[in-house]
Amino acid sequence: MSRAIVVVPCYNEAKRLNMRAIQDFGRRTDTAELLFVNDGSRDETLELLEHLNAANPRRFSFLHLVKNSGKAEAVRQGLLLAIRSGADYVGYWDADLATPLSDIEPFCRVLDNQPHVHAVLGSRMPLLGRHIERQALRRALGRVFARVASLALGLRIFDTQCGAKLFRVTPEMVAVFERPFLTNWIFDVEILARMKRCRCAAGRPALEQVLYEYPLDRWRDVAGSTVKSSDFGKAVFEMARIYWTYLRPGAPAFAVQPDAEGRVLSPAPPRGPRSDQRAA
Repeated sequence: MSRAIVVVPCYNEAKRLNMRAIQDFGRRTDTAELLFVNDGSRDETLELLEHLNAANPRRFSFLHLVKNSGKAEAVRQGLLLAIRSGADYVGYWDADLATPLSDIEPFCRVLDNQPHVHAVLGSRMPLLGRHIERQALRRALGRVFARVASLALGLRIFDTQCGAKLFRVTPEMVAVFERPFLTNWIFDVEILARMKRCRCAAGRPALEQVLYEYPLDRWRDVAGSTVKSSDFGKAVFEMARIYWTYLRPGAPAFAVQPDAEGRVLSPAPPRGPRSDQRAA
């Protein structure tokens, strides 16, 4: 049976963590584990994560970062730890559970049943029979941004920014997460750009052949999000940086680096701008 570890980045989430839903998921699942990354929270988030770990250490663990480093780096640190822990699949999920935790297992089934798929991307498609609750302005900006991202990446993708994603652990994915991201707001797009550069450098099939967009049954805006519509301008700037670094003609290769014997090394222990790091 495949083992999945899903990273949940947390920054001052004490009032938004749905402890009942998380605990219920831990009792029901037999395939997935949640790895919470406390990104320098100043509230009681760490205490709640310690409680979850103590109550169900087989399903809940945490990584404590003393200094806040932003969602992108918190996710990356968690993914590296999940990879080193021996997971077959790793991913990340938003702490507000806008995407229900029950969708993790269908994501796993996609990877189980389709060996050619390397990444399952949650997609907030407003299809009939589904319950996708998004603010009108955010939905409109999201469609514009998805169009820009599709043009930059050279593939048609409906939703790059949904905070629910799961990846198959491969040497390529290890390489994607080894280095800190250049961006913070749209690191989801940077992950795809790095995957594309890795595949190009290795002469592998096109990126779209290993991606699977999973239409979510439910998704809802949760009060308290720190993301604002005004952040759209920051996202556009970061998109330009991604394009210049990874996607423009003549961009440097971003490839898996083997050792002298041709093996791809596991990533080194994560490093970051903090004075302490603790995992449980």
